[in-house]
Amino acid sequence: MQDVLIVGGGTAGLTAAIYARRAGLSCTVFEGGTPGGQIVTSPEVDNYPAMPKVSGFDYAMALLKQVQELDAEIIYESVISAELGGKTKRLCTANGEYEGKSVIIANGVLRRRLGCKGESEFEGKGVSYCATCDGAFFREKAVAVVGGGNTAFEDAEYLAGICSKVYLIHRSDKFRASDALKKSVLENKNVTVLTNSEVSEISGDRSVNSLTVRSRANGSEAKIAVSAVFVAVGMVPDNSIFSATVKLDGQGYIIAGEDCLTETEGVFVAGDTREKELRQLVTAASDGAVAAMGAFKYIKSNL
Repeated sequence: MQDVLIVGGGTAGLTAAIYARRAGLSCTVFEGGTPGGQIVTSPEVDNYPAMPKVSGFDYAMALLKQVQELDAEIIYESVISAELGGKTKRLCTANGEYEGKSVIIANGVLRRRLGCKGESEFEGKGVSYCATCDGAFFREKAVAVVGGGNTAFEDAEYLAGICSKVYLIHRSDKFRASDALKKSVLENKNVTVLTNSEVSEISGDRSVNSLTVRSRANGSEAKIAVSAVFVAVGMVPDNSIFSATVKLDGQGYIIAGEDCLTETEGVFVAGDTREKELRQLVTAASDGAVAAMGAFKYIKSNL
């Protein structure tokens, strides 16, 4: 039995592992995707203290290395069920069951989908949720980015440097991206911005060759020739497997205060999956540290 079971290997989960190991606790981290979480796909991180202009990948790999050097166990599998109500916590993956004295939920969030016709059909065939992962496949071709936040603008900026044309499509005329990003993208001659618009259909043969854009103002539709559609419309939590024992808010985020303690004894939450105002690397790292120290105090008080 481990002292701490950590669900998720992003910034929050890996930071929790660092603090748990430094406190002398045994821990296991479960990560079904890429260690580091969503930040791995960001070409540049420039707002993390003391690490200006580091790539998301390099940041994540440095964090992973630090965890590995502390001998934390990492299991590259997704947690598919959880029993958190008793003194002994149990997590199950497709290949085994694991027990722990405490649990830190740091599973992050999932990318939100458009839900339009053709999105699922052409996923991996021109529909992508990661511009830095797949953008190079569409070099010198026309592509579209859907969204209005930092991720969408980062994607558009990156793609504008390698693609012949970038359409930035947003359902509103107001953008959530930072001022610096907005200025850079909106002034880029290779980017055409379509506001008050939404994608109603993605079309193609074996791969994407066009999309249909509907005006939210008058309902008119226009077809645009593109070879790829990069979806960047936000994130959603995926906490259904924990809902029996931890309280969720109306959007599905886990409710906990700044102490990261849920209403369930011995269960903590850290990072983007927690109900909170600001979701950034620095707040995820803070949550991870707080949750690990909370787990340490909980375990010591129950010896």
